[in-house]
Amino acid sequence: MEESRAEREPGRWTVGMELGPGDGSVYGFTRTVVAGAALVLPLAAGCAAGGEGRTEARPTVSMPSTSPPPSVPLTPEVAERAFRTYVTDEDVARAAGDERLALTWTSDGQSQLTAAEFRKAAYDGDPVRRFVYGAPKLYVPKLKDDGYPQWFVASVDRSVAGESKSRRRALMAFVLRGPSDSWKLTLATLLQPKAKEPKVEIDDAGYATALGSDDQSVLIRPRDVGGIQATMAAEGPGSVAAKVMKSGATTTGFYQKAKRAKKDAKKHDLTLQVVYTATPFPYFGLRTEHGGGLIIYSLFRTSSLVAKDPSTPKPEIPEEAEHLLDGTVEGNEVDTTATLHFAAYDPPRAKKGKTQAKAHLVADDGAISKAATPPIKKP
Repeated sequence: MEESRAEREPGRWTVGMELGPGDGSVYGFTRTVVAGAALVLPLAAGCAAGGEGRTEARPTVSMPSTSPPPSVPLTPEVAERAFRTYVTDEDVARAAGDERLALTWTSDGQSQLTAAEFRKAAYDGDPVRRFVYGAPKLYVPKLKDDGYPQWFVASVDRSVAGESKSRRRALMAFVLRGPSDSWKLTLATLLQPKAKEPKVEIDDAGYATALGSDDQSVLIRPRDVGGIQATMAAEGPGSVAAKVMKSGATTTGFYQKAKRAKKDAKKHDLTLQVVYTATPFPYFGLRTEHGGGLIIYSLFRTSSLVAKDPSTPKPEIPEEAEHLLDGTVEGNEVDTTATLHFAAYDPPRAKKGKTQAKAHLVADDGAISKAATPPIKKP
């Protein structure tokens, strides 16, 4: 497996940790054990009768050494236990309204969304949502036993307890970053109402196949899927990215929504800027039947609403961000960041002379996870 920093370069997007078939080379853990050196300290006992001195040697002191826990190979059975443990632990934390405990079982973007959800529930005076899960399908890649991170994806029906007609299909990615760590939910996203879940290819032993970050058998390299979506959200249906990804609510729909919001802001003498960017979080690629890929990843959406004219009233705090702020706008600007989780189907490259299918989004979820009202910038 490879890991890289999230970068944005002209014409190039790199999103988070690259999880390919994996050789375990990056996530190896080195443990340094300091052994105490034997200490022999001569002590003067003073002058005894007859003028003879004596010395005493203290016993040898050594520091105890520890060994890292043994690696546990990732199998479908291990993934099943990890999923069931998470479901139980998550419900305990949500039932108790314990944000800190809930964050123990999450990481990366899912931690941001979990923290924001707890804060919104507290702000509204409501209990935190609790979930009911069905029987999961587990997509477990065959990885090297001593390689880290280990990961798997669960596809499962999830309902909100006490809410009828709330059942949705969730895709949930779990990560184990080292032998001393625990399994954590790093990303969850929800299948779109009219979307069909791509069928992940499973071998006779029950394992899925992980796609490398630069896999050339699919239309879009797994590492670039998020960047293609972000480009369409920024440029709309006329973007060159539309040649390889279908238009929809979470591609060109984002563009149209931002365009309308900017027009509305202008009516109030405000300037709105909306940008979709890469995240430093992991993403996951799984081979689907007939040679395609299921790519699960995240993006940030940053929005800045600014009153550039000092005589213009300050912008109002968006309703969906009120729980993240104290209700006042210090300067002339309101900034928000949304953490967004997606899944896309990446079709196989068509053979020469055949029609090339486009990639398309199949799942999305997310919310505003950060907000700020910075003071006016001094010239």
